[in-house]
Amino acid sequence: MSTTAGSLHSVGTRTVAGSVAQTTSRAAAVPWYVWCGVVAVTSASIGGAWDVSWHRSIGRDSFWTPAHMAIYACGVLAAVVCSYLIFATTFGSSAELKRVSVKVLGFRAPLGAFIAAWGGIAMLTSAPFDNWWHAAYGLDVKIVSPPHTLLILGIRAVGVGVLFLILSSMNRASEAGAAGERGHHHLQLLFLYMGGLIVGGQMFFLIEYTWDVYLHGSTAYVAMAIAIPVVLAMLSRASQHRWAATLAVAVYMFFAIGELLILPLFPAQPKLGPVFYPVTHFVPAKFPILIIVPALALDLLWRRTRNWKIWQVALLSGAVFVAVLVAVEWPFANFLMSPASANRFFGTMYFDYGTPAWWSDRLRVFEDPQQGLALFKGLVMAAIYGSIGTAIGLGFGGWMRKVQR
Repeated sequence: MSTTAGSLHSVGTRTVAGSVAQTTSRAAAVPWYVWCGVVAVTSASIGGAWDVSWHRSIGRDSFWTPAHMAIYACGVLAAVVCSYLIFATTFGSSAELKRVSVKVLGFRAPLGAFIAAWGGIAMLTSAPFDNWWHAAYGLDVKIVSPPHTLLILGIRAVGVGVLFLILSSMNRASEAGAAGERGHHHLQLLFLYMGGLIVGGQMFFLIEYTWDVYLHGSTAYVAMAIAIPVVLAMLSRASQHRWAATLAVAVYMFFAIGELLILPLFPAQPKLGPVFYPVTHFVPAKFPILIIVPALALDLLWRRTRNWKIWQVALLSGAVFVAVLVAVEWPFANFLMSPASANRFFGTMYFDYGTPAWWSDRLRVFEDPQQGLALFKGLVMAAIYGSIGTAIGLGFGGWMRKVQR
């Protein structure tokens, strides 16, 4: 009798141990669909920068350029993987997937899968729309055209969806105690990496407002105050990492400087005219804006104001972001306008083929520089927008910490 009881106890112990081991393994592992999502958004980020360089160096080419393929690979991968995840969760037998899912229109899947699937479909829809737009209205002269806006919104939706997939896994891992500590750390870093790609996407959308010739006017700083603090605040509050904003912006800086150093290594020649500047290699984007400095300032500020009310933190954050950004970027813009910046690292000697000799970029002069009251009013508005964005980001980030599905 005692032998039988001992055997049963041993079997039970092994069963419990096996269950704990499986839980530990799940907590420490990054789900396969998260890796697919990270690859998809990375592909779109690289493809987007490459495509802008393609247009500046070669012009409007065939739809089937490598840069376009890198962009739309994101939409295909997101649509396929997330659709599979939705159908597998809805009609499959995985209790684990059903446990971490939500219900939308009768289908079940993690919340991020629905968001990313919509983004992938929007991206793929934008492709024929873009071709039709070019056929009807000719070449783009601006980045923000209707089909490009749909494409960018799709990429953002995929990025946000993948953020939610990472976040739900990260929040579940944080509740698994020591078993999930390693998995939580890996997911936290992936979360901030994705956040960095989103920061890069925000800055990509602002290219036309943050060109170096505009950096002595308030418009560039208003645009950045609207787009950046909301993302940094959200990432900081959701991830709970003490250097969340700094690490996310470091990812943006890494990709932007990498583009500046790598793209000019490859030959390219214009296929359209008129050609105002002889281009022989791919033209990269401008040197990145130094938002890593205000990001560091915000990280330091948020560590010391954890017990403040959101409105108090937001009010101070908007002012700090704008003040620090202007303090570092204003004199740096003077350097970018000088001949000393015309080297491989800062890259101010690169111009697209359509840049005439009389344009301010080639003349190295600022366009519509502001000073005095007009500048002050613009920067005050930027600080107000930054405060509003910070409040939204902190509030949304606090809600994101509760997401587990």
